[in-house]
Amino acid sequence: MRAECERRGWELLRVATDAGASGKSMNGRPELAGALDALDAGEADVLLAAKLDRVSRSVLDFAALMARADRRGWRIVVLDVNVDTTTASGELMATVVAAFAQYERRLIGQRTRDALAAKRAAGVVLGRPRTLDPAIRERIIAERSAGRSLRAIADGLTADGVPTAQGGARWYASTVRHVANEEDAA
Repeated sequence: MRAECERRGWELLRVATDAGASGKSMNGRPELAGALDALDAGEADVLLAAKLDRVSRSVLDFAALMARADRRGWRIVVLDVNVDTTTASGELMATVVAAFAQYERRLIGQRTRDALAAKRAAGVVLGRPRTLDPAIRERIIAERSAGRSLRAIADGLTADGVPTAQGGARWYASTVRHVANEEDAA
């Protein structure tokens, strides 16, 4: 990106990286939001990205981003696909590439679901291993069988200072329900 800025004679104002964030959505990405705010405020003219999927893997999000750029007078340049939205062909190419990025994201999701289903079918137990003390599990099952509500059981465990399976201090009705459902499934 620095080399591209030098080649075009642009000043690189800042590098924004939302480490660990997926390009699946533009939500929950504070660095991207800050860069977009700076563009909207006229502090910069171009959103330069090394890869399109680092900006967005959603066709709808990317289309909205292109519309925003057009309305606010800034442009988007993406290096891996050689896209510059200041041209009609560049805008078309960006839309096509964004569609393929979304397609790839959906394929990854489907492959993951299929692999997990195959593991379950093969009898592999998925998820975190059970770490809850069997005595606590028995208490939950007994209280639930006696007709106590999930909330009442959770409040009682919290009041008694019973740690959760992960060492937490507070119990929630949803956690109690999960323990009770685990027992029903076993």
